[in-house]
Amino acid sequence: MSDLRLINSYQVFDYTPDMIKEVRENNGGKIIMKGILQKSDTLNQNGRIYPKNVLEREVRNYQKFIIENRALGELDHPDSSVVNLKNVSHIVREAHVDSDVVYGMVEILDTPSGKILQSLVESGVKLGISSRGVGTTKKQGEYQVVQDDFQLICWDFVSEPSTPGAFMMAEGRQINPDELRNVFTKSDRIDRILNDILTTRGK
Repeated sequence: MSDLRLINSYQVFDYTPDMIKEVRENNGGKIIMKGILQKSDTLNQNGRIYPKNVLEREVRNYQKFIIENRALGELDHPDSSVVNLKNVSHIVREAHVDSDVVYGMVEILDTPSGKILQSLVESGVKLGISSRGVGTTKKQGEYQVVQDDFQLICWDFVSEPSTPGAFMMAEGRQINPDELRNVFTKSDRIDRILNDILTTRGK
């Protein structure tokens, strides 16, 4: 069996200070941002491709986190498969797939990291949003294709990498299967199995 590794995918989240001001006025002072979270079947900046069926499945499984208000993310990618509550900056309120694109709605929280994120977006700093998950990849030609064992953990806000592959070192860390028990509860794992069964029956 291949070793599970921490893998990320980066997407620019583009908002201007004027847009942020308008968003605040329309949402009772909250900063709620909408945009592209991720793309499937598209070569990303880290030289990886996420197959559409894998990404669709993971977004479907992620709905449980959204419904239960657990769809949290951090400011910057940590070298961990666990979302650290003290570093949480935002919560994903919506995520859905349309064609090959995952669209989402993200609320910036009033936490210490969230306040830093608020300051950055209000100052017009160009940020990206990046998925964090565990799984394996397989080389196909010049690219690495994310395999069926991929499990989405969250989406984090990150600074734009200066060169392709800038996150490769941190995200290559090998993950101990026991570590995943801290990420996904028994209920999450059961829900994942049920989703897979229902998806298979629907085909």
